[in-house]
Amino acid sequence: MIFGKYVNKYYGKYFLFFLFGLLALLAVNWFQLEIPRICGEILDGIGEKAQNDPTSLFNNPEGIRRLMIELGIIALIMFVGRFLWRYCIFGVGARIEADVRNEMFTHSLKLSNAFYKHHKTGALMALFTNDLQVIRQAFGQGTVMAIDAIFLGSFALYRMFSTNWILSCFSIIPMVLIAIVSAIVGRILKEKFKVRQEAYEALSDFTQENFSGIAVVKAFVKEVHEIRHFDKINEENRAKNINYVKYATLLNILLTAIISSIFVLLFAGGAYFVLNGFMGEEFTVGNMWEFIGYFDAVVWPFMAVAQLINMRAQAKASLTRVNAFLDEKIEIVDDNVENVDQIRGKIEFRNLNFKYPDGSNAVLSNISLHIPQGTMVGIIGKTGCGKTTIVDLLLRTYNLEDGQIFIDDKDIMHIPYRKVREAIGYVPQDNFLFSDTISNNIAFAYEKLDEETIVSAAKLADVHNNILEFQDKYDTILGERGVTLSGGQKQRVSIARAIVKNPPILIFDDSVSAVDTKTEETILSNLRALREGKTTLMIAHRISTVKSLDLIVVMDEGAVVGVGTHDELIKSCSLYQEMVHLQSLEAEINGGEE
Repeated sequence: MIFGKYVNKYYGKYFLFFLFGLLALLAVNWFQLEIPRICGEILDGIGEKAQNDPTSLFNNPEGIRRLMIELGIIALIMFVGRFLWRYCIFGVGARIEADVRNEMFTHSLKLSNAFYKHHKTGALMALFTNDLQVIRQAFGQGTVMAIDAIFLGSFALYRMFSTNWILSCFSIIPMVLIAIVSAIVGRILKEKFKVRQEAYEALSDFTQENFSGIAVVKAFVKEVHEIRHFDKINEENRAKNINYVKYATLLNILLTAIISSIFVLLFAGGAYFVLNGFMGEEFTVGNMWEFIGYFDAVVWPFMAVAQLINMRAQAKASLTRVNAFLDEKIEIVDDNVENVDQIRGKIEFRNLNFKYPDGSNAVLSNISLHIPQGTMVGIIGKTGCGKTTIVDLLLRTYNLEDGQIFIDDKDIMHIPYRKVREAIGYVPQDNFLFSDTISNNIAFAYEKLDEETIVSAAKLADVHNNILEFQDKYDTILGERGVTLSGGQKQRVSIARAIVKNPPILIFDDSVSAVDTKTEETILSNLRALREGKTTLMIAHRISTVKSLDLIVVMDEGAVVGVGTHDELIKSCSLYQEMVHLQSLEAEINGGEE
């Protein structure tokens, strides 16, 4: 069992499972202690002395039959009881694991981009797998251990002292030593387990990163280097695991040695009492067998205490890490929201200034810009000038001060962020695709979408013919991050995914850079016809992408240095003139080479 602010609620939620599991476990604990009593009675009843006693079991087959029936009934009760408590208690552990994982995943989707900049995927995956498995064990096996330690231990001790209090005292003293040793080693195990989990995080993160970047590793012929690096991290993980296992094994060896020694002493003491009597009364072989049976039953509760200390140490370490994740502040929240029925697409920036939460320098400075509804706007500039940051702010992935960005004349900070995101179609710079069918990737914004609409969007993105070349066409399963497709195909599938949403605002973040100019012209022509009356923002590096748009915004070092059409900027903006000149020279050189 384990307690914490994010898990305590599950004791109430699954109270009935815990209750029925507890009752079944208590029934098993009680009835299993009847077995040593019955066996002791049988031994005494068929011994040498009993042969001359007409009332003994030796001369009473009906009595033996009665005891056999009792053993059969007890076996049946234990069978049913063990099934029930395993189903209820272990089942609760699995249910709680799933519930906490769902809560963590839901929370992860609410965290800002800043969080994921500082936390690696491998470390997060370790939380969702290893740590939750340990917590599940604490709720399942840990609960059983706690109940057995309290109730089975109490029942068995009571019967032990009732049978022979002297032998009981001799057996209890070493058992106390077990608890002390377990507590000491358990503290060490907690720290060792924490170090082991951190080593697993590093291994998981390195492996995940290499799988994702396998194409780069091969392109740069770095396989041997990565294998050596992996071997080093894997060796560290192995060393930390072995170090942990050493202490866990030491604990088990100490416990086994102590318990085995106690058994030897009990057999010696029991034999003495059988020969010489106990407190002036006869102490039979059956009594000794009964006492040994009770002691054997009480060994598990004491062992359970030791294992429970170990398990709780691990679970507390894992729960601390899970709590830290769930305690991460959700930065993007709705505050003082206004009622917005429908977003049409008018955008305005008023003296926008922004710097990232972990940064010291401003990324955007005094940006003022008015984008009427239905305008196709190109945003162009050198790498790192702040183009993508504007997209992030429009998508409400970062918080702003009031009065800097307006959509339909309403402050974006007072519009529900889900409303804002639902009104925006976004084609990201990395063109991320999921490991799913092409059809499902295009229809990602919807639970279900008809095939005709999907095909229409693919045609508008000029990727339909490429999709038909695959054997399974739209049902083709893409590899991780869309690795099945080429760079240009990934871009166009991403564009189709945004087009099919048909939002009031559509944003392309350098999303046609991997296609040739002819394909680019086709896509832009289709967009102009499709997006009439709706706002479209296109971040680009190529002049050809923005040349024909209604409005072009030129940025440099976080500031707007020019706004106008292509012809206007050619006359008024030196940076735009320079970009046009350089790209014209590049086109001539490439044409000459061809």
